Amino acid sequence: MNWNERIGGEIDRIVRESPANRHPGSDVPYFEEPLVGYASLRDPLFEAYREIIGDHHLTPAVFLESAVGPGNGGEGTVICWILPISEATRKSNRTENRMPSREWAYTRTNGEAFNNELRKQMVEFLTSCGNLAIAPLLSDLFRTVETPEGLSSTWSERHAAYAAGLGTFSLSRGFITERGIAHRCGSVITDLVLAPTPRRYLHHGENCLFYRDGSCGACISRCPVGAITRDGHDKRLCRDYGYGTVVREVGEKYGVATPGCGLCQTGVPCETAIPG
Repeated sequence: MNWNERIGGEIDRIVRESPANRHPGSDVPYFEEPLVGYASLRDPLFEAYREIIGDHHLTPAVFLESAVGPGNGGEGTVICWILPISEATRKSNRTENRMPSREWAYTRTNGEAFNNELRKQMVEFLTSCGNLAIAPLLSDLFRTVETPEGLSSTWSERHAAYAAGLGTFSLSRGFITERGIAHRCGSVITDLVLAPTPRRYLHHGENCLFYRDGSCGACISRCPVGAITRDGHDKRLCRDYGYGTVVREVGEKYGVATPGCGLCQTGVPCETAIPG
């Protein structure tokens, strides 16, 4: 049995068939065909993240042991997926310059609710096959942490996806995959040992044109509050706008308390692919 193919196929099936992956009153999906990658539970990167991100960032073994007891986090796999945001939603957000479009707002709120269901269903799928599994973002160990740079958390889906060979980071601190930067991430951890996905990049910013050769910076002008500059991403400024102004105004306008505008993920060369 090829477990990588079986698990990838199950994630794809749920994304394709679930009615929760649909805009209200429409057959338009929030997300298109997913990308799936795998990282070893013992990949040295996960220990390195405790220095790069902070010692509040927990390893996959700690999450797995929290669910099934000490001594059960020795071997296993971090299964990661990327949910590319649908073309119609991306198109609607490209024309915005201050607030997210209605379609983007619903994708960020209701689409992420679907992503949580996908996390739950994958844990159930893995356990029904006789394996141990946990979704870090649904775990009691998951929490946000204030750091000198801004808000962080005990688990980063993007950093897990980087370890799983799915892409690299951008100037805006987004995550650029072969399907671009406009997406949502997800992950589960299991004691099932799977073949890791090769990391076909040498640098953490390799897929970003700015980091590659300094030739881009389109996301800088897309940010309505100047949180992105050539020096990087101001997490506090972005958070104050995205979780303050945007939540308030989008809630009043669309009826969903959506955080973040997503403007730096649309109308940029990396929106749908690794820019050449």
